[in-house]
Amino acid sequence: MSKYNELVKKLKEIFQIDRPELDFGIYRILNARADEINDYLDNKLKAKIQSALADAGNANKSELEHQLQLTIKAATNAGVDPADSPKVQELKKQLAAMASGANEHENAVFSHLLTFFSRYYDNGDFISKRRYKGNTYAIPYSGEEVMLHWANKDQYYIKSGENFANYSFKLEDGRKVSFKLLAADTAKDNRKDNELDRCFVLIEPHVRTKIDEEGDEYEQEYKPVDVVKTSSVVDGKLVETEELVVHFEYKAMKKGTKQDALVQSAISTILADKTVQQHWVDLAKRAPTEKNPSRTELERHLTTYTQRNTADYFIHKDLGGFLTNELDFYIKNEVMNLDNVQNAEVFANIEKQLRMIQCLRAVALELITFLAQIENFQKKLWAKKKFVVETNYIFTVDKLPEELYSIVIKNDAQWEQWKQLGFLSDFSGDREKTLKEKQGLIVDTSLFDSKFKEKFINNIADVDTNISAYLYSGDNYQVLNLINVKYNNKFDGIYIDPPYNTNASEILYKNGYKDSSWCSLMSSRLEISKSLLKENAATCTTIDEYEVANLELLLKETFTGYQVRPVVIEYNHRGRVKSNFAITHEYALWTLPEDKDVISRQVEISEEIRRNLRRTGSGSTRAESESQFYGIEVDNNTLEIVNVTEALPNLDSAIPVHLNKDTTMVWPVDDQGVERRWYYGRDRVIREAKEGTVWAKRIKGEIQIHYRQAGKPKMRKSVWIGPKLDASTYGSELLNSLFNVTQINFSFPKSIYAVKECLESLSNSKHAHFLDYFAGSGTTGHAVVDMNRDDNGFRKFSLIEQGEYFYSVTLPRVKKAIFTTDWKYGKALSCKPVEQTLIKYIKIESFEDTLNNISLKRTEITKDLFDDLKEIREDYVLNYMLETESKGSLLNTDNFKKPFNYEMDVATDSAGATERKNIDLVETFNYLIGLHVKSIESNIERGYVRVEGTLPTGERTLILWRDCDKIGYEELNKYANRFDLYAKENTYDVIYINGDHNLPTAFTVDEEDGEIVRSLKIRQIEPEFLNLMFAEEV
Repeated sequence: MSKYNELVKKLKEIFQIDRPELDFGIYRILNARADEINDYLDNKLKAKIQSALADAGNANKSELEHQLQLTIKAATNAGVDPADSPKVQELKKQLAAMASGANEHENAVFSHLLTFFSRYYDNGDFISKRRYKGNTYAIPYSGEEVMLHWANKDQYYIKSGENFANYSFKLEDGRKVSFKLLAADTAKDNRKDNELDRCFVLIEPHVRTKIDEEGDEYEQEYKPVDVVKTSSVVDGKLVETEELVVHFEYKAMKKGTKQDALVQSAISTILADKTVQQHWVDLAKRAPTEKNPSRTELERHLTTYTQRNTADYFIHKDLGGFLTNELDFYIKNEVMNLDNVQNAEVFANIEKQLRMIQCLRAVALELITFLAQIENFQKKLWAKKKFVVETNYIFTVDKLPEELYSIVIKNDAQWEQWKQLGFLSDFSGDREKTLKEKQGLIVDTSLFDSKFKEKFINNIADVDTNISAYLYSGDNYQVLNLINVKYNNKFDGIYIDPPYNTNASEILYKNGYKDSSWCSLMSSRLEISKSLLKENAATCTTIDEYEVANLELLLKETFTGYQVRPVVIEYNHRGRVKSNFAITHEYALWTLPEDKDVISRQVEISEEIRRNLRRTGSGSTRAESESQFYGIEVDNNTLEIVNVTEALPNLDSAIPVHLNKDTTMVWPVDDQGVERRWYYGRDRVIREAKEGTVWAKRIKGEIQIHYRQAGKPKMRKSVWIGPKLDASTYGSELLNSLFNVTQINFSFPKSIYAVKECLESLSNSKHAHFLDYFAGSGTTGHAVVDMNRDDNGFRKFSLIEQGEYFYSVTLPRVKKAIFTTDWKYGKALSCKPVEQTLIKYIKIESFEDTLNNISLKRTEITKDLFDDLKEIREDYVLNYMLETESKGSLLNTDNFKKPFNYEMDVATDSAGATERKNIDLVETFNYLIGLHVKSIESNIERGYVRVEGTLPTGERTLILWRDCDKIGYEELNKYANRFDLYAKENTYDVIYINGDHNLPTAFTVDEEDGEIVRSLKIRQIEPEFLNLMFAEEV
């Protein structure tokens, strides 16, 4: 293969057009313009190099011929035979060499281009290893005292545990073959079984029960190999197409299982399938390589699929700048060899190559420009604010408006979910009575139609103030990027428990870049989350010995103005077996504002101060807290607390007669017969009775209930030890009680008490708001729910998790934690809810969704321009094509005229199945402008949604979304007063409206002193939406 062909092959790989059969992601986008890119690489590139070298050669030849003529003339005039003149001989020699040197220079350019681009490109990514010379590297350094650098510091890490993309390719006859993943079971909570490796495995045939949009159950059969038939209308004709779908799962396998062996097993199974043998025989065609001459077309793609999904995927932050700087280094040190420039022979050689070097640099810069366009396009897609795909709410029944009771009663899907969650054993009885009695049942609006959600939302007052928590389903970087404006300087503390990157829980990484991949993952997320903290707030990140050193350096680099302090937590007193030491601890690294004492003090239970649990003084009567008037049953012999009754239903309820002679029922009634109340709620008494901090005591023949009072606040220590921190007892076992362990596999979650202590350390406010953007199984949310249950606080939490795990574990755990504290084998033993709970949960667009919705469209004007001015086509392809032709599919503001019908193709499960769905533009825009929402009035049937709130600037804001077909110019003017656009009092500082309008921006109001003219600041939503969605990285 010639140097030029080698170069073209490598460039096609780099430009990602070497696989024209692939039909997903960036491949699909670039393949749409593959003809033009191929034409440039196959034809124009070589012609450009030859032309540049020829021009340079002709200029040099003319100069040498002129010098030769002058030299011959001078020799003749001097009476010397020109043939004997050394100078004449040298010039003739140079002219002769020039004829053969053109081809040599051409090959040199090809060779240098191939070497230069190959050294930075590694299996789909450009690695930012700055070469100095050969295998010596240079690190960018700006004079810091200490600096941290890693191989891909200049890149975004975008490969995530749930980002197992579908892989599709087309056969020669145009039919499509897809590899799809079913329910990717990625490891969460940072650890997984040390004895297991996760691999891609062909699924076994099985049936799954699913629930449709109407709440009805249906069964869906999954086969390892299946043919999906679809029909569509093309040019007015009905066209049927077939797609071969091969289903895989990402499964925990025995340690040492080889992916290559599983690939071969899958190939055998697929090619043995009767359907494949009869109708998809092209999969068995040979696609040989030197090492594997018997390789089939199926093996070629399947190997690529498994490798693609087990390697990193980076996007460079400034590829053009990086490669341009590297090119200059390369030319100076590898081509010109300036280290030895004083050598006359070397200097002469540089002179000979200057034209070649000029050509090399010009062509390389052109290629860099095109590469930068592709990389910057992907960077734009990654960094853009993502759409809110779907918004839903969960809330306790005590927040359900009376008018919606009948709808909930009739909704079988909701009752089935309560059964699946373990709230109810069955729902065959009186549903209305059940709702009235169990006010802690949690309604999920995703199980109802849009009208139900509308009616519920319209009843919420001070929406953001009254929401208890926010759960986000999506990549954590993307969610942090979206919520940044709304929650800038808002969180009282950030607690995260990121992947530990151990052999048992490592992130997906490219071979040789394990730690640097982890650093890139963490760096961008730490950076963007920093701005979300309140001025004197702290963060806590738990980690073990594998990455603690890198994490500490990352925190110090990111959180300037903060000190980083480590705390040791013993989470496993038995020890994790390792060589040399049995590991019992992990670390919590805290970032603390310098010179600030922000960690709350620890209030320990005093061993000395013991008091009667019956409350006295003001606010101590039964009437003032009916829920804390209950009976505590004590064994007469052992004084063990054996039972705690439910609170009596109402004030009129008499204390029931206790018939058991072996026990005594103690009620909070004082010596004068006054019905008091206990200090603690029922749940806390049950828990602390088990822990020994609440107990029964016989005093003068009377059984009393005592407790240890909190002691004085003490500074927290840097080593935390205690049985409650045990991750097995209060992590795994707790989750095993919450869930049916045969259904869900948990991997060492945190002790809920360890998380509580971290959160209490961050803030002791009962109204604190905590963020966890590596939420895992939702331990942080569970801890906050329990803290609120214990002291009637209104702490909030925001959790970010992604993929199927969000819906199968994180969200259900939060629901279960709210409902009660008593669980066994996934079934609730009581109903003791945190009352008046309202949680919003949101799904956002993924990076894969963004790629899947991109299409390139060239306007007729552009086509005509290229026909007339063909010389500008190349400049357009190299510099502007992707940005210009994708605009309409990235954000089509023309569709904002009907904002409630804005659609996208969205992945609906971890297998990558997509569905055309309406996007929540209203919620997306609220986040883009950072609106603190006060009220929402939604009436999509009549064509509007009205949102009222406050911007981060403090401006009182009204947002009016309308279906412009239903509320046009004339209707909008009629609606103006209805929407309070021209309110006499409490006028809005800013009003946003979608679509064109002719509303006046000035109006008059009658005051005591006469008419006063007021102005309205009306902004159109579309340009604001566009600017904010593609705003530069925060």
